[in-house]
Amino acid sequence: YNGSPDRYEWSLKGKKEIYIPYNSYKLHSDQLQYKDILQKGHINPVHTRYELHRVWVVEGVLREGTSHLYAKRTFYVDEDTWQISVADHYDGRGELWRVGEAHALNYYQVPVAWHTLEVLHDLQAGRYLVLGLDNQEKPYDFNPKISEADFTPAALRREGRR
Repeated sequence: YNGSPDRYEWSLKGKKEIYIPYNSYKLHSDQLQYKDILQKGHINPVHTRYELHRVWVVEGVLREGTSHLYAKRTFYVDEDTWQISVADHYDGRGELWRVGEAHALNYYQVPVAWHTLEVLHDLQAGRYLVLGLDNQEKPYDFNPKISEADFTPAALRREGRR
């Protein structure tokens, strides 16, 4: 989700069952290279997994007198994790513009439900954006050793790169 929530009038539309990205462990595998996942037009469906889940449908319509890129948004919130699994974004003409998916999994060692990556499909431009690819990176460190000194301007300068 991006943007200020106060720009929208929110309403709960109810509960329903839909297929959402879920248990995306194959997509999360450190055995996959980015070239195995990213394809022209969409991520490789061989590595994705969807399950029929109960979701709560939440709709946001842009408030009068405010502006935002999206005139309307519909979120499908997974009833088990309470995370937005799928999001529909509409333009000012009321046309479906972008569809977002969060490919969920559990980090059992923490424990926390999260996602391995997010995909935002721009249906009008015919392109997509993938956020959170980490297959070729070090795994998340859920137990970092930090102190107050790590949050000073000097610490930020030390961490910066030129």
